[in-house]
Amino acid sequence: MSERLLLASQSARRRELLWLLGLPFDAVAPDVEESQRPGEKPAELVARLAAAKAQAVAVPADRPSAAIVACDTIVALDGEVLGKPRDPADAERMLRRLRGREHFVYSGIALREPATDRTVTEVVETVVRMREYDDAEVAAYVASGDPLDKAGGYAVQNAAFHPVAGLEGCYANVMGLPLCHLARLLRGWGIAIPNDVPTVCQAHTGWECRVYAALWTTP
Repeated sequence: MSERLLLASQSARRRELLWLLGLPFDAVAPDVEESQRPGEKPAELVARLAAAKAQAVAVPADRPSAAIVACDTIVALDGEVLGKPRDPADAERMLRRLRGREHFVYSGIALREPATDRTVTEVVETVVRMREYDDAEVAAYVASGDPLDKAGGYAVQNAAFHPVAGLEGCYANVMGLPLCHLARLLRGWGIAIPNDVPTVCQAHTGWECRVYAALWTTP
């Protein structure tokens, strides 16, 4: 299989994280309906959407063996999916609901081999505890425009707002791409990863990871 990947996303955050693997890739935007189905659980939703995004990518004729990487990330509070805010008022509503509380971030990642249509998916869960930010902080953050393209209305890495008090699980997952989990899937398909993923991920995020030891070992 080719080691030049196709990322089924135009997300700047996902491109930023995927570069840390040290593998060349191209990014394309899949056209997928992302509505939640009746009775569909958050983990089921992200798994389905990641697989659908991987399927929706058209493979270039000159690279039929390129591996396709897709990801979908959502925030869930009390079992309810919080997607991207519709507008600034919706972003404020989400942030006030999340304030001082614990919620879950789920990412579905999918890896597809177009030549055989082989697809593997995995769901990653992170528990996130938000800090007790005040209404003025929420208003300033929403006015910055940063929340409007993010599930749950926040970016964990935003240094000015710094909304998160703590988390259990993968930090990169909350950013939108659980990197060690993806690297493990790629290595399982025989794709060598040039970089030491835990080291470069922790250096990039500034977060001391406590989960990679169970996922990543040096060959």
